[in-house]
Amino acid sequence: MSDLPEWAQDLELAPHPEGGWFRETWRSELSIGPSTLPPDYTGPRSAGTAILFLLMPGQQSAWHTVRSAELWFYHRGGPLLLEVGPEQASATTHLLGSDIAAGEQPQVLVPPGHWQRAVPRDDEPCLVSCVVVPGFDFADFALHAP
Repeated sequence: MSDLPEWAQDLELAPHPEGGWFRETWRSELSIGPSTLPPDYTGPRSAGTAILFLLMPGQQSAWHTVRSAELWFYHRGGPLLLEVGPEQASATTHLLGSDIAAGEQPQVLVPPGHWQRAVPRDDEPCLVSCVVVPGFDFADFALHAP
């Protein structure tokens, strides 16, 4: 963690299984039961969850899917290339960042079950938040097997 900038160290992040660094910041106390969820969920879920997620230059998140919808929000650092698609081969690249005039977007939606991966565009760390609804559960997460 000493390779992280001081501001990132203050966030108390841990390594994420898909790459990068993260910390869960919110998990709704409201639970959604199986009778309300689509049938492919294996049990109740929190109504929503949120994490801080940091990628350092040279890092990327691995291709992965999340069963629920996921909103990415840009916070700090260089822009982030976020590839999203129903299949990896048909993914569209979004540019998450603060320079709207340059085509960057402050938030991007990843539809439920879509493949995604992210990589910093420049040589700067990139800090984002990811909000998942219904809430994230590792049972709903799949990494692409290389």
